[in-house]
Amino acid sequence: MKKIALLSLACLSLAPLARAEEVGEVSTTFKLLSPNDKVVVEAFDDPAVQGVACYVSRARTGGYSGALGLAKDPSRFSVACRQVGSIRFNGPLPKQEQVFKEGASFVFKHVRVVRIIDVKRNVLTYLTYSDKLVDGSPDNAITAVAVLDQKIPLKK
Repeated sequence: MKKIALLSLACLSLAPLARAEEVGEVSTTFKLLSPNDKVVVEAFDDPAVQGVACYVSRARTGGYSGALGLAKDPSRFSVACRQVGSIRFNGPLPKQEQVFKEGASFVFKHVRVVRIIDVKRNVLTYLTYSDKLVDGSPDNAITAVAVLDQKIPLKK
């Protein structure tokens, strides 16, 4: 079972991934001599669907380990995807595809966003979660974008 999960993660990582840009941040704890703990808001455009942007908020650990990139960020985040323009598809989409991945620790933990198509309702759903090499977190968040003026093209 674990081999199947690892193989699925490997296949997901072959898809083109979006790059996020930081939109803003707020401090959640004060640290006198090192960076504060923060909640960061990042935005990215769906790489295969023009006109859809996603916003991910997540906790970022401060302190000296956070400043050096060695801290493990908590698995607390949310996602909101919205139509920001005319929706156009770059081509047929797989029913499920990873669209975003960013490190949440030095090596082994990542925040991921996966697009899952609800074919029956013609909706793009986006699920965010974190994983670790050995044991992921059940914490997750989901959002959806309805496509009203056209059928979502699916890969066969």
